[in-house]
Amino acid sequence: MPGLIRGVARTAVVAGTATAVSNRVSRRQAGRWAQQEAVQQQQAQEQPAAQQAPPAAAPSDEMGDKIAQLKQLGELKAQGILTEAEFEEQKRRLLG
Repeated sequence: MPGLIRGVARTAVVAGTATAVSNRVSRRQAGRWAQQEAVQQQQAQEQPAAQQAPPAAAPSDEMGDKIAQLKQLGELKAQGILTEAEFEEQKRRLLG
């Protein structure tokens, strides 16, 4: 009987130790995964902000180009090179 109790006790100690180690490893992995998720979420939030900034500059460049072209059309009309109808047609194409 003492051998049986010793065997059961040894098994209990081994099982308890294995459970404690397993729990510690699981907690450590969960912490690492949570940290990785936080970093990924932060990067995901930074990327859209970075992607939105360049397109905002592009429309102002386009608008500047359109304004310059409208000025050129106005000058051509003022010089008599373009008629009123031609000016309106070109303006419509440019803005449309």
